[in-house]
Amino acid sequence: MKVKDFYFDLPEELIAQVPLEKRDESRLMVVDRKTGELEHKKFKNIIEYLEPGDCLVLNDTRVMPARLYGAKEGTGAKMEFLLLRRIEKDLWEILVRPGKRAKVGNRFVFGNGELKGEIVKVQDDGNRIVKFEYEGIFEEVLDRLGEMPLPPYITEKLQDKERYQTVYSREVGSAAAPTAGLHFTDELLEEVKAKGIKIAFVTLHVGLGTFRPVKAETVEDHQMHAEHYYLSEENAKIINSTKENGKRVIAVGTTSNRTLESIASENGRVKEESGYTSIFIYPGYKFKIVDALITNFHLPESTLIMLISAFSTRDIVMNAYSEAVKERYRFFSFGDAMFLH
Repeated sequence: MKVKDFYFDLPEELIAQVPLEKRDESRLMVVDRKTGELEHKKFKNIIEYLEPGDCLVLNDTRVMPARLYGAKEGTGAKMEFLLLRRIEKDLWEILVRPGKRAKVGNRFVFGNGELKGEIVKVQDDGNRIVKFEYEGIFEEVLDRLGEMPLPPYITEKLQDKERYQTVYSREVGSAAAPTAGLHFTDELLEEVKAKGIKIAFVTLHVGLGTFRPVKAETVEDHQMHAEHYYLSEENAKIINSTKENGKRVIAVGTTSNRTLESIASENGRVKEESGYTSIFIYPGYKFKIVDALITNFHLPESTLIMLISAFSTRDIVMNAYSEAVKERYRFFSFGDAMFLH
């Protein structure tokens, strides 16, 4: 299967640079994944497509303000650190720019010296391991000094940091937001519950590999990055009871989808589990547990458009994307949504 089979022409002006004033006023394209039939709605209309007993599975990860600007000790050279993942307490894997100024033993200062870091290892992929020093609680220091690591295709400055968080985010650890969930408001979630729809949470800490382009020519040759996930026993029970009652498990976002499919047994059941997943879902994959999917509109030739093509068909998805471009839908992180059912 060729990567170029998932290309579509996207006018740059359709890439959403800022979130809408009201989260649930985004547009929603409703797609029958078997027939390809399309409907155009507002996101708040999602409630019409959910039935009592269905279960929405939300990824409750919270984005770290993971971009730090500082200076090299001694020279004062300006540096940018991007935190990717915590290895243990004060040891982090990071991306550094410019990389040539970050050798083992080099030290860096952030803010007014309230955070310092020393490079302890350079990895084969060019990422660095840094050991941080600070007073107090690291997360509080990071909140003061860090900036939200918006994707490279968003060039506007974000006025309100919380708009790159879901309203239900709580487990800090992502380098990027699970963006399908950005459309939900507290009020809409209350409506969902009032209708008898269950809500379960998974945690998948989204890595920056999400934005890495697929460089292989054939889909099967692409290697996915690993991301950490967790599902509690309580949430596993909610999901399993949904399946046992013959109702739908609806993944909110490709991150929730990948987590569920990583954990699910062949008979479509889940259990409490944590670990790392590098599952790559593309056409030909047989879904074990997910029955419907809420997702945003993704980059051409990305692993995410391959995942939704696996959930439906490539032809149906590419036709829906062509319609989205024609109808001037907003794309990517702050863009509009699609419901595949």
